[in-house]
Amino acid sequence: MLDSKRVRENPDGIRTALARRGGKPDLEPILELERARRALQTEVQALKAKRNQISEEVARLKREKKDADALVAESRTLGEQIAALDTKGREAEGPIADLLLRLPNVPAADVPDGTSAEQNVEVRRFLEPAVPPGGAKPHWDIAERLGLIDFARAGNISGSGFGLYTGTGARLVRALVNFMLDLHTAKGYREILPPYLVTRDCMVGTGQLPKFEEDMYRLRDDALYLIPTAEVPVTNMHRGEILGGKDLPIRYTAYSACFRREAGTYGKDTRGIVRVHQFDKVELVKFAAPETSYAELESLTADAEEVLKRLGLCYRVLKLCAGDLGFASAKTYDLELWAPGLDRWLEVSSCSNFEDFQARRANIRFRGEDKKVRFVHTLNGSGVAIPRLFIALLECGLQADGSVLLPEAIRPYLGGMERIG
Repeated sequence: MLDSKRVRENPDGIRTALARRGGKPDLEPILELERARRALQTEVQALKAKRNQISEEVARLKREKKDADALVAESRTLGEQIAALDTKGREAEGPIADLLLRLPNVPAADVPDGTSAEQNVEVRRFLEPAVPPGGAKPHWDIAERLGLIDFARAGNISGSGFGLYTGTGARLVRALVNFMLDLHTAKGYREILPPYLVTRDCMVGTGQLPKFEEDMYRLRDDALYLIPTAEVPVTNMHRGEILGGKDLPIRYTAYSACFRREAGTYGKDTRGIVRVHQFDKVELVKFAAPETSYAELESLTADAEEVLKRLGLCYRVLKLCAGDLGFASAKTYDLELWAPGLDRWLEVSSCSNFEDFQARRANIRFRGEDKKVRFVHTLNGSGVAIPRLFIALLECGLQADGSVLLPEAIRPYLGGMERIG
């Protein structure tokens, strides 16, 4: 959430910054409500000043043994007026906050201009796209032939948009999760196993609500939501807290299942597991001081990249343009894997700095060495998502005999298995 003071004092600057995302942000409703709220504050201050003067006069009259009843009555009336105005002022804060919750974050200064994914900027690449010895085959063909995913039974169980990993396929998912958690915890991340159901306040805190309500799965009889990512419960671990500045940065890694309706994407990627409603993911979350958060973004991105490097997969890193940024992000790097069977790049991680956008929504602060309390900066990135990693492993590892050669880094987690065949 943007700072209301920042919006009030520099509306033109905020308009210009948000316009980089595309569209024309309408700040006038917020500014009108702010003007009305400030007018109430000014009136309250004037009444309080008048009441203070009356109190001094009442004290003087009583010292002089004179009648002060009329002034006491006037002071009481002023108190009632002040209380009523204070109530109106608090009531005015709700609509302002609601409007602010619907505004996206301001892009960082070094985020490139652009209105779509085509204008994202490639900043580096690891290896080059290549066709494996077994040729360019789509992962669904490979997975079904080797008995790794049963798409038909997944559809019978849950409908379209789900996968049913079986045998070695299920074992490979578990191996990848353990491999990534071991890698991240060795780098100093603290492992978390979070709840998969969270309150509405948690979803508001990280920016999923109210903007993306249609993409979320909600329980019918309880005000709880299935998490779209472990970012939600892990970030909200510190909701409403004041952290110690000396403890920053705080780094967490968490495995979870993730649940997304993928509203508005029907008809896209209907085959295979490119786009599914439930998937597994290892997440990285950081809480950092504002002065160091962008250095932490670089290291977080490098930590996610390390997963792909260890597995020997071709990937590229993109700096997202302003028009392709997520709602809450100030700056994002996307990691994309090459999938030769699909002949395309697949996003497998988005590493983002939200600055204080989420912290304001979730009221997460820290006390610095100067004893001042400020909002912390939050960051997160996938480290990484399983389905598209699974796709790349199958399509890039396909051998001429139809087997899939596994990267050396994952073999210890599969009892030394070198290939799936």
